[in-house]
Amino acid sequence: MNAYRDRPNFIPWPPLLLVGSTLVAIVLNLFIPTALEFTGARTVGLALIGLALGIDLWAIRTLHESHTAILPHRGSSHLVTHGPFGYSRNPIYAANMLLMLGMGCFSSNAWLLMLAPVDGILTHFLAIRREENHLIARFGYHFEAYCRKVRRWI
Repeated sequence: MNAYRDRPNFIPWPPLLLVGSTLVAIVLNLFIPTALEFTGARTVGLALIGLALGIDLWAIRTLHESHTAILPHRGSSHLVTHGPFGYSRNPIYAANMLLMLGMGCFSSNAWLLMLAPVDGILTHFLAIRREENHLIARFGYHFEAYCRKVRRWI
């Protein structure tokens, strides 16, 4: 039996990484302050935060309507390829990075901008690779065909 068939992970890494990276950025900024100095930083930050939350809500709604798991450590019952998943295989994780960038611009905390790609890399190795193994074990050729059509991030 395939170990990935039932569930991709036992720990919901992506939300933990998002919160952890954000907290690390806040603590770093207390000890080594940074400042983003460009016109409209707060406006850009709000726009990125709004975009990230919009993508998150769209993806969550799509998963809910497809009657499959929303939490990243649960097994998928259906392969979802429409909605935001028609543009990215990981729209929620891409939105997490956008959220960090937006929070960084809005709060003038450059640590958030620097840790956003770190969050993405850790998410790739701790979650995405295992999730893709889970989906290939569950959906086989259908998931392979989906991977050929839709990029992992954007």
